[in-house]
Amino acid sequence: MKKYITLLLCIIMVFSLSACGEKSQTEDEGLESVTVILDYVPNTNHTGIYAALELGYYKELGLDVEVIEPADGVTATLIAEGRGDFGISYQEDVIYALDSEDPLPIKAIATIIQHNTSGFASYKDKNILGPKDFENKVYAGWGAPSEEAVIKAVMEKANADFSKLTMITSDGSGYALLKDKVDIMWFFWAWDGIASELAGIPVNYIELRELDPRLDYYTPVIITNNNIIENNPELARKFIKATTKGYEYAIKNPTKAAEIIHKYAPEYDIEMLTKSQEYLAEKYSEEVDNWGIMKDEIWQNYMEFMREYELIRREIKPEECYTNMFLLEE
Repeated sequence: MKKYITLLLCIIMVFSLSACGEKSQTEDEGLESVTVILDYVPNTNHTGIYAALELGYYKELGLDVEVIEPADGVTATLIAEGRGDFGISYQEDVIYALDSEDPLPIKAIATIIQHNTSGFASYKDKNILGPKDFENKVYAGWGAPSEEAVIKAVMEKANADFSKLTMITSDGSGYALLKDKVDIMWFFWAWDGIASELAGIPVNYIELRELDPRLDYYTPVIITNNNIIENNPELARKFIKATTKGYEYAIKNPTKAAEIIHKYAPEYDIEMLTKSQEYLAEKYSEEVDNWGIMKDEIWQNYMEFMREYELIRREIKPEECYTNMFLLEE
């Protein structure tokens, strides 16, 4: 019951946020209203969306886009319920949503980054160079089942004893914990890694995909609900076309793109945003011709990993999880 009450409160909060910025019928007359729900506060993963917003790419295609921050952890549910049109999520969350007792009617329609750039970080002087070195150390994370499964898998592959690792929940202090309080954390390099470098905290970093190719999954992805895909594909087509243009702008103009995201996230240092944007400019479309394109093998590989570690109950086909249809159309 508490779970449903929490979800209801989250939905109410999202509606409240949306209502605060709601435009009148006469303003931007003729534009179709679109709501995008983020996965987190605005950051450089989202720059293409904000670039498309700031540079007028959405309006050029007849869309009046509003971007709102989510109630924590419920973006997929809100999109499935039609509370937003598009959302930012993750490959694992899409798979979880489809594996649930009441599967959510959502699909990924683009990946923001081609490869998983997350990994394990440790303070350089601690000389933690691989999963074998995780024994007798302290790991601080967010407590998700998939998180524990990943760490257990990479340690077992390295013939390390998972029971010798102490896992705690992070207090939210971020990279600052690495020097004194904990030994290992899960970083997304474009954000945590660059921030730690600028703060003068040198780290050793091990990308997940180096440890197991199945962990090279898509994170984050753009999702929508099946109703839009089936009954309003033109909306998805326009949104993805403008969003693609936004990410292409960010790839070609990382410094200017950082200035755009800084406008929407002024609490972050512009130097950090610029370095993050420069890093991601080379990652958004790495090894593919078109931004956003996804592959069956990436979805299949991670689903096999999730099945092996009993994170999901049934076999799910990649075509249930995603579509490239809006990326491949002219």
